[in-house]
Amino acid sequence: MAKKKEEAAGNEEKAAPEKKKGLNLKVIFIGLPLFIIQLVLVYFITANFLVKTVPGQPGHGDAQHVEEAEEEDSEEEEGELKIFTIKDLIINPAGTNGQRLLLLSVGFSVHGEEKFKKLEESEVILTDVVLSTLSVKTLSELSKLDSKDSLKVELHNKINEVMPKSNVKNVYFSKYVLN
Repeated sequence: MAKKKEEAAGNEEKAAPEKKKGLNLKVIFIGLPLFIIQLVLVYFITANFLVKTVPGQPGHGDAQHVEEAEEEDSEEEEGELKIFTIKDLIINPAGTNGQRLLLLSVGFSVHGEEKFKKLEESEVILTDVVLSTLSVKTLSELSKLDSKDSLKVELHNKINEVMPKSNVKNVYFSKYVLN
C-alpha cells in the first residue's frame, strides 16, 4: 500500500507543469505601454478639466488680458515689492468643535515701504480679517484643492475693502496645514 502511494505521488509530480521563475514578457510589452498611456490621459484630464485658474492670475483668459493687467501693475508701482507675513495662525474651522485645526502662515504683497509699514501697524486688523474669514469655512471647504486660490482672492478683496489705502497686490500661503 505504501508503494502505491509513492508511485501516485511520483506520477503527480511528473504531470504537474513546471512554473517558470522570472519576468513575464507580456507584462513588459503590454502592461508598461498601457500604464504610460494611462498616465498621459490622467495628466491631460487634470490639466484641462480639473484645474481651474484664478481670475487675475497668469493662465486665466487670453494673453492680451494678462499683458493689460501687467501694464496696470507697472503703472501703479511705487517701489519695490515687499511681503508682510503673519506666521502660525491657528484657526478652528466651522463645525469641528475644536477637534480639527488649520495652521496658517499668510503673506501680503505691497509695493513700497510706506504701504508695508501700514501693514505692520495694522497687523491686528489683518489677523482679525484672516481669522474671521477662515473660521466660518467648513473643513470640506478648506480641504478642497482649488479652495486655496479662492480663499486667497477672498482674503485679498476683504483686506482691500477694510484697508483700501494698503493696496494689497497678492496674498500668499507659506504654510497651510489641516490637522
